[in-house]
Amino acid sequence: MSIVSFLVKRFLRFDKEQPFIFLSALLAFLGIMLGVMVLIIAMALMNGFDNEFKKKLTVMNYPLTILPKFYGSANESLLLELKAAFPKLHFSPYVSSPVMARSGTRLEGGYLFGVDFESERKVNAVIDHALADRHIDDFEVLVGKTLQQEFNLVSGEKMTYVFTQMEPGGLGVTPRIKRFGVAGVFDSGLSAYDKAYSYTTLDSMQKILRLPSNIYDGIHIFSHDPQQDIHRIKAMLPPSVGIKGWWEDNVNFFAALELEKTALFIVLMLIILIASINIISSLLMTVMNRRSEIALLISLGASAAQIKKVFLYLGIVIGIAGIVAGALLGFLGLWVLGTFEIVSLPKDVYPTSTLPLDLSLIDLALILFGAFVIVLLSSFYPAKKASEVDVLTVLRNE
Repeated sequence: MSIVSFLVKRFLRFDKEQPFIFLSALLAFLGIMLGVMVLIIAMALMNGFDNEFKKKLTVMNYPLTILPKFYGSANESLLLELKAAFPKLHFSPYVSSPVMARSGTRLEGGYLFGVDFESERKVNAVIDHALADRHIDDFEVLVGKTLQQEFNLVSGEKMTYVFTQMEPGGLGVTPRIKRFGVAGVFDSGLSAYDKAYSYTTLDSMQKILRLPSNIYDGIHIFSHDPQQDIHRIKAMLPPSVGIKGWWEDNVNFFAALELEKTALFIVLMLIILIASINIISSLLMTVMNRRSEIALLISLGASAAQIKKVFLYLGIVIGIAGIVAGALLGFLGLWVLGTFEIVSLPKDVYPTSTLPLDLSLIDLALILFGAFVIVLLSSFYPAKKASEVDVLTVLRNE
């Protein structure tokens, strides 16, 4: 056994004459352990919520959307060209209009989409799940769960939609009004969309808005890799239409989430930084308490580098033990939170009723690496002071 490993084991033992040194090292171990554990769980929660929001927004905002710059530029001809050029993608043309939904004396603003439900089911999993084996006829509507509960609607009940487009009537203009039968309910998990969005057939909307059957307000596209496919599609689109991805409408939202995640990481890393102060104090107390032994070792032939290694390894052992224990407790905490429904979230506020957990390898690597760097830096100063002990002065006085 080398002198370095022997001394590290000796200095880690509990000393009855100096119990505070061991207590300080124990507090450093516990602080690092708790910091790593909390960081792992917090980053998993942040990633989980981030992914859940992305998943919901991707479904209801659609991965990609083609929008016309001029009237009539999003038409059936363009749709057929896109289907031929990208057979692996799914396309769903739509016509939409701002509306006021009315049931009895209640009013609620929103959007009514006219879609081809067979195509829509391929680009929108929420609509696909809501339809199941149900068929939506002309002038029937599929409403969101929040709107259905607010208006207390039942299947087959009639609901009135007031369109923003005006038409001549008598001496002035009046809004277009049409009654639709409620054919079904969809549930996206986000109450804002479930209240604002309703779906009917494409033919119904084109008739109400007096649009040609081959003209659309846009085309929704489903893609597994929209951020790559957007460039391929954009290259073949005519100048009269544009394309946007779902993330372009939510840039500020996800930037705020990323900023919050970064701030949380920094704040929680301070827990480890504070715990590392106990490593410094513990090692400095050990140096002060073992000055005579250090001086004797140097006088017997031990080098300054060996003494420095002893205290450097001593701090690293305490720190790595805390990091490993914290990582194990963090994974245990993730398993408990993921297995048992300990925390239940209100589904009308959050996109999921249970805690979403997703710890990425990058976040785990950053946590472990950051904690190790803090431990290493905290051990360096006491180790340097130990190697600079004045042998003659210590042996003369002690």
